[in-house]
Amino acid sequence: MATITTAATTNGSGLRTLHHWVAGSDRESSGGRFSDVTNPATGEVTARLALASEADVEAAVAAAKSAFPGWRDTSLARRTQIVFRFRELLNARAGELAELITAEHGKVLSDARGEVARGQEVVEFACGIAHLVKGGFTENASTKVDVSSIRQPLGPVAIISPFNFPAMVPMWFFPIAIAAGNTVVLKPSEKVPSAALWLARLWTEAGLPDGVFNVLNGDKVAVDGLLTHPDIKSVSFVGSTPIARYVYETGTAHGKRVQALGGAKNHMVVLPDADLDLAADQAINAGFGSAGERCMAISAVVAVGEIADDLVDRIAKRAVSLRTGDGRRSCDMGPLVTAAARDRVAGYVDAGEAEGATLVVDGRGITADADGEGYFVGPTLFDNVTTDMSIYTDEIFGPVLSVLRVATYDDALELINANPYGNGTAIFTNDGGAARRFQNEVEVGMVGVNVPVPVPMAYYSFGGWKNSLFGDTHAHGTEGVHFFTRGKVVTSRWLDPSHGGINLGFPQNV
Repeated sequence: MATITTAATTNGSGLRTLHHWVAGSDRESSGGRFSDVTNPATGEVTARLALASEADVEAAVAAAKSAFPGWRDTSLARRTQIVFRFRELLNARAGELAELITAEHGKVLSDARGEVARGQEVVEFACGIAHLVKGGFTENASTKVDVSSIRQPLGPVAIISPFNFPAMVPMWFFPIAIAAGNTVVLKPSEKVPSAALWLARLWTEAGLPDGVFNVLNGDKVAVDGLLTHPDIKSVSFVGSTPIARYVYETGTAHGKRVQALGGAKNHMVVLPDADLDLAADQAINAGFGSAGERCMAISAVVAVGEIADDLVDRIAKRAVSLRTGDGRRSCDMGPLVTAAARDRVAGYVDAGEAEGATLVVDGRGITADADGEGYFVGPTLFDNVTTDMSIYTDEIFGPVLSVLRVATYDDALELINANPYGNGTAIFTNDGGAARRFQNEVEVGMVGVNVPVPVPMAYYSFGGWKNSLFGDTHAHGTEGVHFFTRGKVVTSRWLDPSHGGINLGFPQNV
């Protein structure tokens, strides 16, 4: 089976240029603007990316609009066959996609493979679209009148995805959107474009008609073009809270359905009765996996009662044992995505020290297992963090874990519920009553009980509360199906002369 290559040409220096994917083929940008794509483990520039102009936005949306009537009218059976074919191709080539992710994002290969696997779950869910969009029918709702409900696709939809999950986050949305009969314009992060282009070619191989899935690379020009374009019917976004708010307000002001998933400050409560070895292991996994560049990363451990010293000691011993380096070398943790991200995270470590937190493990200046000048910050652990410190109030998006100490369960709950974010949280305990109370009382959209990263299965919804979500619809699951379809009710009567004649009164059911 041939390896898929991403859309690219080379310039005079031999550096690849990545283009857009529109209507089933490469589209060179008309704007003349480019950005660098780097390998964050080495600092090497591996490609340049063509950034969309307004004309490129128009072309991508026009392709999606043109393809929509034919795809909408394609039978559910045929649509499902194509999605299933895409699933089979993705299963066969998942390793290839994972390598692309590691090369541009930096996460270790095992983590990249896990990302692809979680995206595949949504593809599998979308293979059942026929059941998920079926309507209802009531015979003789009124005398010789039948009523039915149907769900229909919206039209061209936009997906604006972040750098930290180049495959999984787009796959939260586009399998369901496509299976339901919509056409898609995907705007990936300009830092990690190759996964989206690879997926576009895979869709073509699976038999998806040209124009149903398009990739538009770019920056704010592309984002604003999609948010304001009259032919785009909905926008799905994942990113920081300020941008999520902007996407939601701009998109809805232009008449679009919007689901905008924002930032997070995820807490992990450890009660005195918890297994501390388990809690320490999971704090490491959830805090430092993918170098902390996850919206579901644990960044605040809330130690309840007298266990704090012991818990911090166990976490610290595990943190210093981790090997940081090139994700292709079987390391535990890879680099940050860019030099700017590395410097920003290191700046937060500086601030934490200055504000009086206890720096237990310092990840600045580590020697990484990598060639060149990669963007590394090692695992970093703070103790005695308070809620007024920037390392607690801000979403750092890096391998910085903060421990806050509280006296009671009620103190822990109050702390979490007072936080402006509400994406994910976890509690570690052997007390079923405490766990049940926590899941009922905590004001967070996704809750783990002895599970630190409670990312739901594809048939449940993914989404937070408070400033972690703008809009009222979560990603994937049945909420995703409803987001990408709209309801229509049909009331019908056939050939009944007894109901003829003039009657200007409001219709009554009898």
